[in-house]
Amino acid sequence: MSKHPSHPSYPIDETHDPKMESWVASANDPSTDFPIQNLPLAMRLTEADDGDGFWAGIVVAVGDELLDLNLLAASDIFDDDDDDWDFMSIEDLMADGLWSRLRPKVQRLLRKDDKRLRDHRERGRIMSPAEGAVFALPLLTGIGDYTDFYASIYHATNVGSMFRPENPLLPNYKWIPIGYHGRASSIVASGAEIRRPMGQTVADGESVPKYGACKRLDYELEVGAFIARGNEQGEVIPIGEAEEHLFGVCLVNDWSARDMQKWEYQPLGPFLAKSFATTISPFIVTMEALAPFRCGAFARDKDDPKPLAYLRSDANEKFGGIDMQVEALISSKQMREKGMEPVRVSKTSFKHMYWTLAQMLTHHASNGCNLQAGDLIASGTVSGPGAGEAGCLLEATWKGAGKDREPIKLPTGETRFFLADGDEVILRGWCEREGFRRIGLGECRGVVTPAKG
Repeated sequence: MSKHPSHPSYPIDETHDPKMESWVASANDPSTDFPIQNLPLAMRLTEADDGDGFWAGIVVAVGDELLDLNLLAASDIFDDDDDDWDFMSIEDLMADGLWSRLRPKVQRLLRKDDKRLRDHRERGRIMSPAEGAVFALPLLTGIGDYTDFYASIYHATNVGSMFRPENPLLPNYKWIPIGYHGRASSIVASGAEIRRPMGQTVADGESVPKYGACKRLDYELEVGAFIARGNEQGEVIPIGEAEEHLFGVCLVNDWSARDMQKWEYQPLGPFLAKSFATTISPFIVTMEALAPFRCGAFARDKDDPKPLAYLRSDANEKFGGIDMQVEALISSKQMREKGMEPVRVSKTSFKHMYWTLAQMLTHHASNGCNLQAGDLIASGTVSGPGAGEAGCLLEATWKGAGKDREPIKLPTGETRFFLADGDEVILRGWCEREGFRRIGLGECRGVVTPAKG
């Protein structure tokens, strides 16, 4: 497998062998998100034996089954193994590269030719169907800090053109990864209901705001990355080391109240328009699993400036991007009642991002800001250059000039400029490359419920 070039921090090796199969039959399905070449991590909620509350345990997705990593560690299968199997959380697996060492061992256990778990007396407890599982946020201690970036030049240009057609991109955009500090406490797991926020808005042609329910609720299709290792306050993270601070990725829905955002964002940027809710997908797909799908950083126009030296490296230039397909779908309440499939609004690629995850991380720490294990950074809306590649409704309904808009049409006859109560937003992501197994990120879901105020 080494003949394939890859990022030096995450080499392609035998764990990416496309011929490798599992005794878990569903993991061999070419369309599954979770072959044994993936092995993403999540925290599943299980009801306590006495029915009083739930406890959270680490699971690994394998086809349409879940492997309980805590129960596996408590079994006798790895009694003779020298590695540390005494862990309680994904945070423990992040520390000192523990999961990087354990992942190949778990993968070997699931291979078709390995019978240790397949024939084990505890298999029925350790392995269980994924259907019906309820997931918590991936980190047992909670997500640390949360920073949201604005890394898609297509999204930034489109939104800028709506409000500043003569100057859509501000002068700093091509020089620094723009970001803002988000609200970690309102990050929720996939499946949680999203209450329509209340806030101040100003109607078109008016100058006095009113307080009430948001009327222009939107989603934003984003990719998030979890930090595995931080830096001391006052220290920086060189671009050549940034990838080693990353653990893995998930899908992020940065719910956005556009009418509230329009009124409040100057001069300090978004506040209540974003802080009410952010949804993330349950599974963390590790950087090791993504190794075959790395690609070059965004190819800048010849007239664009080169990033400053602290944001440049050969490895980032050649392998800083991720060729990941992402899509956003909408399902109205009426559609679900009629048994209709969700409608895809957008499909694009994460490789279109102007700034890489490593550049975002390095810039974040470039002033000596101390990042910590368990922090989450998000990419900003992922939009591409073509039709159907807009990562939010604000862009998807815009006709490309002036204020003219065209709504999204649903199969029920309903139309959407923005989200209605009862709408469900579904985000999906996956990676495909010839010569390797397809892997996916699963889904990120949320249903809008009426405002309360």
